Amino acid sequence: MSDKTFSEQMQSFGMKQALHYLDSDPQKNLPKLLDWVKKFDKDGIVTKQAAAFNDVVNDPTNNWNILLQKVWSDIDPEVRKTMFENFIINATIIGGKRQKEAKAENNCNIPWAILMDPTSACNLHCTGCWAAEYGNKLNMTLDELDDIIKQGTKLGTFMYIYSGGEPLVRKQDIITLCERHPDCMFLAFTNGTLIDEKFADDMLRVKNFVPAISIEGFEEETDSRRGKGTYQAVIRAMDILKKHKLPFGISCCYTSKNVDVIGSEEYFDDMIARGAMFAWFFTYMPVGVDAVPELMATAEQRAYMYRKVREYRNTKPIFTMDFWNDGEYVNGCIAGGRCYLHITAGGDIEPCAFTHYSDSNIREKTLLEAYKSPLFMAYREVQPFNKNLLRPCPLLDNPGALTHVVESSGAKSTDMQHPENVRDLSAKCVNAAEHWAPVADELWKESGHTLEKPAVK
Repeated sequence: MSDKTFSEQMQSFGMKQALHYLDSDPQKNLPKLLDWVKKFDKDGIVTKQAAAFNDVVNDPTNNWNILLQKVWSDIDPEVRKTMFENFIINATIIGGKRQKEAKAENNCNIPWAILMDPTSACNLHCTGCWAAEYGNKLNMTLDELDDIIKQGTKLGTFMYIYSGGEPLVRKQDIITLCERHPDCMFLAFTNGTLIDEKFADDMLRVKNFVPAISIEGFEEETDSRRGKGTYQAVIRAMDILKKHKLPFGISCCYTSKNVDVIGSEEYFDDMIARGAMFAWFFTYMPVGVDAVPELMATAEQRAYMYRKVREYRNTKPIFTMDFWNDGEYVNGCIAGGRCYLHITAGGDIEPCAFTHYSDSNIREKTLLEAYKSPLFMAYREVQPFNKNLLRPCPLLDNPGALTHVVESSGAKSTDMQHPENVRDLSAKCVNAAEHWAPVADELWKESGHTLEKPAVK
């Protein structure tokens, strides 16, 4: 558990009192809470976002208002309390201030979240996935994971996300880390098949862990990529979580084969009915020598998801995020420690989960030393990679940008079995980038923006 300064303790106490007051009558008191948030947010970390919710909380028919009410009706009160304290107070307000100070002091990026892989092992064999097969012994130890969190919180990072492999292969260690760091928020991208009653009870006890369950659409789409029976296992997991009043979301990889289903109103409504509070969208990336480029979404399919996600944001009670198509809201690429980074099960510190190159390992460097490494500083110097923020990615959207960053920094492939040359990886994305560019430019102009030349050619 990280130590808080006296000022942070007082700020935390005030917000906790406000949240306690909110619980008594959320519909009536939520507008007052927003006023309190702005009052306690001395550094202006979330004031702008809080102000945007004023209209929402005063309209009971608004889809966002309906979602907020579900947070009170469908989530265990103690879990909700912990989630709000850790996400709003620690990860966003207190953490945001620490990050800002650390960035200024060290002249480098400090991430809001750290994505890390406890293991490369997985119990599934999904088509086009780069993860190692189940039984692979590439793991970070519990103490190594614990030390990453200790280092991170000192710099202001209170949000930790697990990927893999399948992170719930290490269920007990994940629960132990939740216990050791009760002031942090933990999330996992999981296939959901290992969620059972006992794990739900553990989640209910620690209160600071939320799963994002990977699902490819309905049964046909999910099982065709993840294996027969996977969809039903995922639905069982959702039923268990909903019964225990535990929050969860979904993680959707849209491909050339499933985009029509993933973007359909029927699919959104079904996931909402099953209890999903948020949906995180990714597009398929041809990472790894065994990747399947044919699964990459076309420019037209990506534009379809762009429009559908924005349409449903105005009508559906579910929080949605699109890792690529939401670049306009986060000033482009968020990798390289600007908002997040990735640490592999082998300890390699990568700019992004889709950029398997590194010049630092957690067993050899501290987090801060990695943030100051040539690779991370190269990212920092050229972000955003394109003035059209709908073309944020140095790999998928800007041919040559990732090659420049990797080669100029001397970073090496982190794939221990089949190292992939960055030029070979980038070549697989050139066609997609060239087709997406004019579509993205039209969408950018539709949004009222003007086009400028990219920062990196």
